[in-house]
Amino acid sequence: MKKQHLYIGGQSVEAATYEPLHAPYSGEQLAEVASATAEEAEKAIAAAAQASAGMRRMPAHQRSAILYQLSVLLAQRKEEAARIIALEAAKPITAARAEVDRTVETYRFAAEEAKRLTGETVPMDAAAGGEGRIGYTVRHPLGVIGAITPFNFPMNLVAHKVGPAIAAGNAIVLKPAEQTPLSAYFIADLLKEAGLPDGVLNVVSGDGKTIGDVLVSDPRVAHITFTGSPGVGKSIRSQAGLKRVTLELGSNAAVIVDRDADLDKVIPRCVTGAFTNQGQVCISLQRIYVHRDIAEEFIKRFAEVASQVVVGDPLNPDTIVSALITSKDVRRALGWIDEAKQAGAELIAGGTAEGGVLRPTVLVNVPRDAKVSCQEVFAPIVIINTIDTVEEGIAHVNDSVYGLQAGVFTNDIHTALHAADHIEAGGVIINDIPTFRVDHMPYGGVKQSGIGREGVKYATEEMTELKFVVFNKQ
Repeated sequence: MKKQHLYIGGQSVEAATYEPLHAPYSGEQLAEVASATAEEAEKAIAAAAQASAGMRRMPAHQRSAILYQLSVLLAQRKEEAARIIALEAAKPITAARAEVDRTVETYRFAAEEAKRLTGETVPMDAAAGGEGRIGYTVRHPLGVIGAITPFNFPMNLVAHKVGPAIAAGNAIVLKPAEQTPLSAYFIADLLKEAGLPDGVLNVVSGDGKTIGDVLVSDPRVAHITFTGSPGVGKSIRSQAGLKRVTLELGSNAAVIVDRDADLDKVIPRCVTGAFTNQGQVCISLQRIYVHRDIAEEFIKRFAEVASQVVVGDPLNPDTIVSALITSKDVRRALGWIDEAKQAGAELIAGGTAEGGVLRPTVLVNVPRDAKVSCQEVFAPIVIINTIDTVEEGIAHVNDSVYGLQAGVFTNDIHTALHAADHIEAGGVIINDIPTFRVDHMPYGGVKQSGIGREGVKYATEEMTELKFVVFNKQ
């Protein structure tokens, strides 16, 4: 049985305690994984702080070369990486391979951004008294970045924090999700092979509160980047004081389907958005508002396609939906389905579980205050409600404490522009599902979906400090 130690200062470090890691689908034990104490987390911060001075001096071309070499090494070991994801996260192997491909691309974007950290000149003589002066801005790394990542994209969401941090010249302490630490340690090994200096990346697995409290409270950590629940995000922000934070806190993403939408194209995309990775995606399609003129046909065809989704073993290349991350999540999801049914919703597909696998579930006519409508379900459950106008759909989309991404299917440019202007979300996707994301686009939300933006360029900028320099030529 593999024993996974901590990774501190470029070395594998034995921890005081270890916990068994089990595969969500099969239940097999995958490893004994280190569970860091507060003292061990502090050692990781100390290693990062010591390494940060060297990173600050490292030229951009060298940072870029390390990140690019990481992408090459990861591409060479794609199948091994995908299998790790499939086993520890129960992500279907086809989706796991796609995640590895995206992770390779994310690190390549980071390699490019390392060379693009530019400033600007400021025309000082635009103000009276500024004559004879030259002003310009530069960006410097913050120092130590504390990164806390979730289980659902255990390699690519690590890349969205580690890649920009290195590109900007920072050191990192990474706390991966308790269920998916092996992906993070795998990347740490590849980065060492790629030439990253010891101490620049440190990985500490274990209890989220124990390690998180150390990262948030330690003055040597300049920035916390976190993806997870709103409750934890609010706690981090309240404790962080003047420390910078980037918080990506989830959603209950919605799509509007107008009367002129092409259902042959829309329905397969919506099924993909609702059920990929068991619905365990921050921008998973959870709410569909479809125009009354096409609602009956849409609902019938959607339910038929949903019922045909292949479920089961994540290592089967045909599987689309596998086990939820824990049995507790299965029980919670079933409870939310029952609550919606008791409130008057109609179940037209799924609604049952086999072991840890919840079958793709479709509910129609769901009240707005049902949990499957107003909270983040993080399971393969989607609701479909009927609307009379797109304007009504916009009101329903905005009737949420979240606002990460939303989608609109329409062939009317005026409708599309109106929706883009009035939907309250960090991103509006016209003629596609809200689950769409490529890794260089700005990504983040409003309301309880968080603060700050990811996307490699934007995250890299958030991990730097802007400095203004003035030369008096007189």
